[in-house]
Amino acid sequence: MKKAILIGIDYFKKGMLDYYMDELDNLADSLHINVVKRFKQKSDATTSSHKIGKGKLDEVKDYVTLYDIDYVIFNEELTNTQLRNLEDVFDKAVIDRTLLILEIFAKKAKTKEAMLQVEIAQLKYLKPRLSAMRNSFEQQQGGIGQKGPGEKKLELDRRKIEKEISTLERQLKNIVTVRQTNRKQRREGHIKNVAIVGYTNAGKSTLLNTLLEYDQSENPQTTLTKDQVFSTLETTTRRIQLKDKRPFTITDTIGFIANLPHDLVESFKSTLEEIREADLIVHVIDFSHPYYLDQIHTTDKVLKELGADEIETLYVFNKSDLTSDIIPHNLNPSVKVSLKEGTNVKGLVDMIPKLLFKHDTTVVYKIPHSEGDIINLLNEASEIITTDYENDSVKIKARVDTHIKGRLKNYEV
Repeated sequence: MKKAILIGIDYFKKGMLDYYMDELDNLADSLHINVVKRFKQKSDATTSSHKIGKGKLDEVKDYVTLYDIDYVIFNEELTNTQLRNLEDVFDKAVIDRTLLILEIFAKKAKTKEAMLQVEIAQLKYLKPRLSAMRNSFEQQQGGIGQKGPGEKKLELDRRKIEKEISTLERQLKNIVTVRQTNRKQRREGHIKNVAIVGYTNAGKSTLLNTLLEYDQSENPQTTLTKDQVFSTLETTTRRIQLKDKRPFTITDTIGFIANLPHDLVESFKSTLEEIREADLIVHVIDFSHPYYLDQIHTTDKVLKELGADEIETLYVFNKSDLTSDIIPHNLNPSVKVSLKEGTNVKGLVDMIPKLLFKHDTTVVYKIPHSEGDIINLLNEASEIITTDYENDSVKIKARVDTHIKGRLKNYEV
């Protein structure tokens, strides 16, 4: 296993640097890199040329040489000049937080869409850093940077990289068009959508699997759950039919993380459009985490960037069995659960359709037998309360949304 050291600049409130360094350690571990030591630099001692001051630079260099360290990983995004200067000093591969996250995304990407999105983000990151990163990629030999662009891209000049980005973006656009068509078909079928969001490893996929256990459909499916960062990069959409409720779709999205690279967010916006189109957002929170409020802030920041911050949100405080904290009064509607232990899961399951369909109204319709398409529409897109068959018509009492109500106004009793 390759060895690495971490370097963090302490710009943060008390204790937060350790939190970010723990997160960086977990990111490195997911790439099978063993972090053997951490170094901290006071914010007032930083430099523009090497990021860290001369004293810290000498201290780190001595340690890297003595213990034959493979990677020097910074909890910052480094400039082209800083990367080049640091590699000249350490004669080792220098990696910043952004490159580490990009590499994890490259490793986890499985679908054509995810692979394209990651490669676009990698190329945009690589373009201004070509000269600085040449030594880094040459030294890695099968590690960081081997997926996606890798060493071969270092031979391309910036103009060719721009051309390749354009080609990849065209390919991605074609895939997005298909997704948008599928989403339009769902909309035309008047199926509402719920988007699950949250910090990475908060329990989003576990929530989706939990809801699928209550699904009354014939072929419910489970999704991947792993206790690690970015266990899945693909959005997963399932149709849910809860007992005596209207069906709806629910989408599990990629997890967020502090300082998620901007180019990565940009590349994944096509995937994350599912969030912006949602009728309800379910924000899953690891309530047991000491910095859960900061994680909420990180997720909310990405939602705002996506233009999804005005959508009604249900806050799900997961892992409540591990803490005695009280839910913040300003985060409503909310529910406290333990998905692993099954605590208050039924309350959560009941709350989702209650919020999703809260604007529905109860209407009685009288529909001629000859208009079967209207009867089918009500069966598929409303909550049927009663059905009474008469000689030449069907009387249906149902809860419907405003769109259906307006469309079927002429059939109301």
